Amino acid sequence: MGRDTSSVTYTHAERTRYRITMRENLETFARYLPKAEFAPAGSIGMEMEMNLIDADGRPVRRATDTLAAIGSQDFTTELGAHNLELNLPAFPVKGDNLDRVEQALRARLALAQERAGQIGVRLLPIGILPTLTAEDLRHPHWRNPENRYQALDHAILEARGEDITIQIQGDDETDLVFSSIAPESACTSVQLHLQVTPSNFAPTWNAAQAIAGPQVALSANSPFFLGNAGWAESRIPVFSQAADTRPPEFITQGVRPRVWFGERWINTVFDLWEENVRYFPAILPESRQAAGTSLLTEGAAPRLHELVLHNGTVWRWNRPIYDAGGGGRPNLRVENRVLAAGPTIGDQMADAAFFYGLVSRLARQVRPIWSRMPFADAEANFTACAQHGLDAEVRWPGLGRAPVAELLADVLIPLAATGLEMLEVDPGLISHYMSVVRERAISGHNGAAWQRHVVSQLESGGLSRAEALVRMTCLYRDKQHIGEPVHTWSVS
Repeated sequence: MGRDTSSVTYTHAERTRYRITMRENLETFARYLPKAEFAPAGSIGMEMEMNLIDADGRPVRRATDTLAAIGSQDFTTELGAHNLELNLPAFPVKGDNLDRVEQALRARLALAQERAGQIGVRLLPIGILPTLTAEDLRHPHWRNPENRYQALDHAILEARGEDITIQIQGDDETDLVFSSIAPESACTSVQLHLQVTPSNFAPTWNAAQAIAGPQVALSANSPFFLGNAGWAESRIPVFSQAADTRPPEFITQGVRPRVWFGERWINTVFDLWEENVRYFPAILPESRQAAGTSLLTEGAAPRLHELVLHNGTVWRWNRPIYDAGGGGRPNLRVENRVLAAGPTIGDQMADAAFFYGLVSRLARQVRPIWSRMPFADAEANFTACAQHGLDAEVRWPGLGRAPVAELLADVLIPLAATGLEMLEVDPGLISHYMSVVRERAISGHNGAAWQRHVVSQLESGGLSRAEALVRMTCLYRDKQHIGEPVHTWSVS
């Protein structure tokens, strides 16, 4: 979904040809994998989505204007007209490069804030913007104008055959119907990329799946959706339902969702690509010719246009990425998609260090975690942690049921520190980033907890829910600008 499409609808003949070509792509990939020379492991990358707000913390649908004002190729549009995305180039992880990534993020965001401010817009990285309303998502101009977004909206609704219902049972109950996939645009995240070799892909992906629950508990930052108090990380149910192509009858039949945790541990990188082709029909059957993608010269890596585009419309929480390399060596990456945007750049980098260190350590265990952990437990942990954040209980090999905060502080964060040492990260940076996530786990004070505490206090002081959300969002904006990690933020 990184490029625009030539059309917003497709014929039956185009769909048929696409299916045939995609299967040919899969066979080409199967033949290519054993003999390919991929780029070495170790590079990292990051994408950060954000909301556009006015001086009162409310959303503004000015993505095109803001992008023009910023004037940087590092920024691009996202689905919603109140969204933008910042992309960073890949960095090696060792040495002081995590700090370099942090400083690059800070510099790019500060410059973008300054330029956006000239047209009265501010950028706010936060999982779900608390001031967003159902009316905002039903506005006729909620979506950015590119073909790819219109095509995606049309394809999901056409496959589903009916409107989209968002149901969340949290402190409040949400039960709303939308005639578009607009609720998906409410969900802004940070996506982490870790470059791996083909032989190390399966262990890395399995490790990322195993820790997805504790990871989302640590970073939860989306407790409100359209004025209602939902899950600690409400992005998970909102995104899952907004992009669901299944009517209720297909759900009852057990048809797999396109926003998918998965159902098993894997043995090779090919497993995921094969599942994508076997289980999911194409919803954007844009051929290579229609997209204007050229063939590579003899001896270069195959582009696999149809297969790669299809992979972009199966939203795994840990997704495989194949990049032909633009004439250089191709690369494979695990794209981690569970983190909410925010609260601060420093928090996001600590979350990234935790992920990179922990999956690297778990992927190299002699007796790997996935050999001792049922896949169903990993999925159940993910759901529990999305619902309850750092108050969740999880199942973990050797511990049975345990509070996720204790698991993080006593087991996973020390393992992540060891993994960062293995990656040759600067010891001072390891100590700094791990102290941030450790203090957050011990205090139970992540972004979601802070938002809920502040809104509760403001409501106790006489404000309505809508007024409290506006006031809290402005406080969040100001504290984010100061930049101290969220576990230090006062709730009084």
